Amino acid sequence: QGRARVRRRTGHIEPAHRLAADERITVRVAGIGPPLPDNIVTNHDHERTLDTTDEWIRDRAGIAERRTGGVTSELAARAGKAALADAGMAPDDIDLLILATCTPDQRFPATSATVQADLGLTCGALDVNAVCAGFTYAYITAYLMMTAPTGPERVLVCGTDTLTSITDWTDRNTAILFGDGSGAVVLERHEQGRLLGWDAGADGNLKPILFCDHDGFIQMEGREVFKKAVRAVVGSVEAALAQAGLTPADIDVLLPHQANIRIIEAVCQRLDVSMEITHNVLEHTGNTSSASIPLTMAAAADNGVLHPGSIVCMTGFGAGMAWASAVVEW
Repeated sequence: QGRARVRRRTGHIEPAHRLAADERITVRVAGIGPPLPDNIVTNHDHERTLDTTDEWIRDRAGIAERRTGGVTSELAARAGKAALADAGMAPDDIDLLILATCTPDQRFPATSATVQADLGLTCGALDVNAVCAGFTYAYITAYLMMTAPTGPERVLVCGTDTLTSITDWTDRNTAILFGDGSGAVVLERHEQGRLLGWDAGADGNLKPILFCDHDGFIQMEGREVFKKAVRAVVGSVEAALAQAGLTPADIDVLLPHQANIRIIEAVCQRLDVSMEITHNVLEHTGNTSSASIPLTMAAAADNGVLHPGSIVCMTGFGAGMAWASAVVEW
């Protein structure tokens, strides 16, 4: 198999119509694993300890409940095992593990090493921390590595976070938003599936509006995050689409980071696309950071909309402030 042409300055892989079939390596999603923790915390549970109501949370955030429990490595291993089973693969089939997380088990070793051992993998493993944009960063990283002639042929990409471990349960501005979760995908070289365009960025000047110190809790300026997130996501999606030679009207499935339903609505409005092309899990998961896009991808798969040839756009944003979008032909 030949080498894909990569424009490193723009982050754009040439669309297939510009490459001969024998010149490119393409990659597909072969399996998805979406397990969630068992413990459920509802809005009514928060009503007992916070000055808030179920109606207020649903209206402002679109969240009814969230899951809690488990450590990052445990949840990632569960998701990885489910993704392997969905792909019909064994641990020995995987050439690389990438774990997107901002809530590692320890400062070191990388939590991906623990997941690697728990799954019985024999490959390399690394962590990626771009917070809520982490899964998209990890997906892009895996794809570009796989399209190198000597790159890995199969990569397990996990997005896992246990945000409730760094949430102040007495702070009504943050406690209502976050949950724990994990999702994973198996990527493999295949004639089906192409990364058409991608965009990734960060603005470290915005660090003060969303951060968490060592041994501290999440600190967030909600209104500023909302405004910056909408602008960042819209600009990122438009840039990725432009690189792919597409427009928002070409998107069949939109997989946005699940932070707040109002952000998702605002993004769809500015892109002039219907909310119907999104497949949201936010109501039952809350904001699960790196886990939210693979969980949303699993929901889209369950809804039967991920067909070969469909144009799928995944986009995430998070602390940093960091953002990333990927436009994929399924």
